[in-house]
Amino acid sequence: MSGDITIKKSTYNTLIIGMVAALVAVAFLGGYLAGGFNAAKSNAASQPAQVPTNFPTANYSATPSPQARIAVSVGDSPAMGSPTAPVTMVEFSDFECPFCGAFFSQTFPQVEKNYIDPGKVRFVFKNMPLTGIHPNALEAALAAECANEQGKFWQYHNWLFTNQNSWVSLNSTDVAKAFKHYASMLGLDNSTFNSCLDSEKYSTAVNQDEQDGSKYGVTGTPTFFIGNDQRGYTAVSGAQPFSVFQQQLDSELSG
Repeated sequence: MSGDITIKKSTYNTLIIGMVAALVAVAFLGGYLAGGFNAAKSNAASQPAQVPTNFPTANYSATPSPQARIAVSVGDSPAMGSPTAPVTMVEFSDFECPFCGAFFSQTFPQVEKNYIDPGKVRFVFKNMPLTGIHPNALEAALAAECANEQGKFWQYHNWLFTNQNSWVSLNSTDVAKAFKHYASMLGLDNSTFNSCLDSEKYSTAVNQDEQDGSKYGVTGTPTFFIGNDQRGYTAVSGAQPFSVFQQQLDSELSG
């Protein structure tokens, strides 16, 4: 019939063999690629992400972002180190905050040894109790201020952070009892301390710290301001490793 195409049997057989060979090659290649992909995916899944284990990161970036210098009022807040130190480091902190606890236990000792003790840095503490998420933070801040009244702020500060896990989950009645017990253990006058705490004597002072922090742009704890009154201060946010503070403090000292 006109238009029909006739193919020789030998040619037809050759075509069939070629097509089969091609299909086998494609199937083999596809299986190889798929197998390699699945193996790679399996290996990736079996390897945990490499994240730091010694510092919680919370909502903070790994390194501080450069910021414009601002004026920070230190006032009569609790301070340690030489009053004539060329650099001041101001911490806005929450005694119930686990990240503040991490800074205290992991980084502060190095800051103290390398900068505060040698007279290079004066360290200032300001209260920033995040009561919306930390129900005992305000009571802890008031207790620390009552201890400060008797000249033992830093001893009480250290005790609160060292024993943080023992009081953060207590109800309001029990946490007040615990704080009074801590004061007694540290040798504070019980009657004076208890009256101070029960009357919330330093609520205005704590509230002023909070207002100052909000004015300076503090949105989480811990937040630090490093500098001096002449040049102003720059912020460092979060429980950063010592190397971050070291870089910032050395820059301020050489500036």
